[in-house]
Amino acid sequence: MKSRHFIIHRLAWSVFVLVGLSILIFFIARVIPGDPARMALGPRAPQWAVDNLVKELHLNEPIYVQYWLWLKGVLHGDFGTSLVTRRPVSADIKEFFPATLELIVVAAIIETVGGILLGALSARYSGSWFDSLVRLIAYLGVVTPAFVWAIIFMLIFGYVWPILPILGRIDSNLTVPPTVTGLMTIDSLLAGDFEAFKSAFLHLLLPALALAMGGMSQAARITRASMSENLSRDYVGSEMAAGIPMKLIILKYVLRPSLIPTVTIIALDIAAMLGNAFLVELVFNYPGISRYGINAMLTKDLNAIVAVIMVIGLAFVVMNFIVDLIVAYLDPRIRLQGGK
Repeated sequence: MKSRHFIIHRLAWSVFVLVGLSILIFFIARVIPGDPARMALGPRAPQWAVDNLVKELHLNEPIYVQYWLWLKGVLHGDFGTSLVTRRPVSADIKEFFPATLELIVVAAIIETVGGILLGALSARYSGSWFDSLVRLIAYLGVVTPAFVWAIIFMLIFGYVWPILPILGRIDSNLTVPPTVTGLMTIDSLLAGDFEAFKSAFLHLLLPALALAMGGMSQAARITRASMSENLSRDYVGSEMAAGIPMKLIILKYVLRPSLIPTVTIIALDIAAMLGNAFLVELVFNYPGISRYGINAMLTKDLNAIVAVIMVIGLAFVVMNFIVDLIVAYLDPRIRLQGGK
């Protein structure tokens, strides 16, 4: 019963957050300086064409009416039409989102495995040269933005030591596999084209690593701090005195409670990758939804702007909900409190 109340409580807050975000971003997008109709049609378009587009977009209506019309469309899966691509925004998102999702999945794997592994080893060998090296790398990773890492990796692995591709999703001389999932690596495997799979995977490595560096560094620092604190507790000394191997103590009794703050940071950072990917995708010319969002903002493509921000907001809400479930599993006290 407590667990059910916990889940219902979190779902209710998630819906509330999404509605609040939709209101906020819709109003902000409408008050940004510039005439979206004029920007869409160009400076030489006749005024009557601009006026017609204004009526078509309902920009002549009060803003609360515009929001209500937009919300009704969204509830039916219609985010409106893009002023730039002249296509339904939902179709644009369907085309560009899988590329960013694939990038984020690879970055999330790198961040999770790398952050937990480096943090755990750093705590286990605290005070050693390895611990000092991990702490230095973690500090550099936290203070350096993702797009700077993208530029650094591009210069190193694209020019100084050219062993990895730096632009696009797949080599231009290869045939793009038929779209099934939208994930290039998965579609390549489904088509049995291993050459395309290799190319798509290699194209993912540098942008994914650039995205993961900050979160991996933060996860390593938090895991190290949490494990160091738990390793100093009395029960660890008692288990060592009882002859239990240190490896078993860490894996069974220390690592699990130490992962609670790490899991929270990693999950929220994975959601934040949609936002952090804006400049990374631009640097690597990667055709994802983040680059689509940047172009929408530069051209004041209202429907596209709101849709992209809502996708990012939904990612945050979903990941936050998953974090709550994982943390409740790791610490039953949270679950038994019914979400208070």
